[in-house]
Amino acid sequence: MTTHVRQLFDLTGQTALVTGGSRGLGLQIAEALGEAGAKVLLTSRKEADLENAAAHLQAKGIDTQWVAADMSDPVQIQRMAEVAMHKLGQIDILINNAGATWGAPAEDYPLDAWDKVMNLNVRSIFLASQAVARASMIPRSKGRILNIASIAGLRGSSAMKAIAYNTSKAAVVNFTRTLAGEWGPYGITVNALAPGMFPSKMTRGTLESVGHEALSARTPLRRIGDDDDLKGAALLFASAAGKHITGQILAIDGGVSAILS
Repeated sequence: MTTHVRQLFDLTGQTALVTGGSRGLGLQIAEALGEAGAKVLLTSRKEADLENAAAHLQAKGIDTQWVAADMSDPVQIQRMAEVAMHKLGQIDILINNAGATWGAPAEDYPLDAWDKVMNLNVRSIFLASQAVARASMIPRSKGRILNIASIAGLRGSSAMKAIAYNTSKAAVVNFTRTLAGEWGPYGITVNALAPGMFPSKMTRGTLESVGHEALSARTPLRRIGDDDDLKGAALLFASAAGKHITGQILAIDGGVSAILS
């Protein structure tokens, strides 16, 4: 018996934990999952940002809770997972979105900046995935993990002078593929989105220095990402519609990676 396509994308009764969920791409994905019926728990460092984000989602009728946690701290990651289990009862979907960048020429790149970027962009997704899988996904033989990579991790680039960021996002790509292979027998899918240019706190400097029009002109679709462009793909990977998709990296960049590959 086949399932109606609307049911395949329906997340009613599902729960989602979204790291870096108080703004930007994380909040966009949280909104998509919540509108599809999932209960959402947001996490980021700042309580005020989380309160604002939760109010935004709740105004849309989305069941939303939050917990403040610094994803660069292994102790706080473990506590976050425990709080999420207490608040949600189970964790069906994990969105690993928390991340950071730092711009500097490679020859002058500070070691503490390298460590900060690598710890938040790589180590934290390993620890969060491990904690959530142990607590909820492996025991139930069920789960969806979606990592946020970047097209900067798909090829080398010197334009942004962000060697740690680009390296970390390449690590996310292979982390996704490797974990998908290892955790497939547990019924856990692991995929990644690789966004191109989207307006966010992280990309504000590039947008201001290069300009919206110039960045759009470099893109085959002649536009950069907006507040809806990650929603459909995130829902595909998080829902039953994506139950036979794992270890995949989907670029959402208006075609930039296609012409540069």
